[in-house]
Amino acid sequence: MKRDSPTKRLAENLVSLKRAFARVYDGTSHTPEIIPTSESELFPVDPQDLELLHRFATDNPIYHNSYEQTIGGVQCVVYEGDINRYWLGSILHNSSRAPFSPTWVMSAYIGVLHARELGYCQVVDIGSGDGRIAFCGRVASMQSYSIEVDKVLVGIQDRLTGILDFQPSCSDAASFEYSVLDLNNPVFFIGGLAQMGGVDLAAGVMAKMGRYRNKMGLVFAGTRSPKYQQDPKNLAGWGTFIENNGLEYSRTVCLPTAWTFGEPDDTPYVFARIATH
Repeated sequence: MKRDSPTKRLAENLVSLKRAFARVYDGTSHTPEIIPTSESELFPVDPQDLELLHRFATDNPIYHNSYEQTIGGVQCVVYEGDINRYWLGSILHNSSRAPFSPTWVMSAYIGVLHARELGYCQVVDIGSGDGRIAFCGRVASMQSYSIEVDKVLVGIQDRLTGILDFQPSCSDAASFEYSVLDLNNPVFFIGGLAQMGGVDLAAGVMAKMGRYRNKMGLVFAGTRSPKYQQDPKNLAGWGTFIENNGLEYSRTVCLPTAWTFGEPDDTPYVFARIATH
């Protein structure tokens, strides 16, 4: 990734905007987030893409309030949400490996832009929650699939496919038959920190890949928080898994998520692929 990569600058600008937002936010929502209202120098995003990101938020029952606010010189819409009942429902399944706690919609969009920049053609959103990463894959003109075990969250996804069809499936990702999907050069976004069930989820998915295994990429949500046990191989908790599974590190992109809103650091998304050497 070149130093002046547009996707790198977008991620850095969103992190700066989140920090400015955290300083001024005086609401009571547990999951506030922001989306710029229009294309700007800091966020040179296709206006049609921005419109779709806003539609995802306005049509999503997780969000119960929104208002416009200028933050750090950027005109934004603030979306306030409540994921408590969805978080609780997501951990009641025997096969659940991580509770639902979403990345920001804008972070999901920037994450899939990085995947596209790395040459991937399809997005597979594993443990997808309300499907925001798969949805953003479709916004970025990539083929998208969403795998989620909780039927209530899949119900939200079904509602949002009226905007863009990102092909949600209600299934345990570790037992899903990926051979039924039209995969060519897919990237799998793994929903869950390594220390909170993500390793088991990623291992289960890789075991089911079959003929796609040598062509797949993976994106892992990591953490550097002292609250979690650190991995001796680092990479935000994923170093050992990457080494033990023949993966090759590609890049790390830090982006805001619901669980890092009140923290100084953001979530490192670790991109890796099957090693070719």
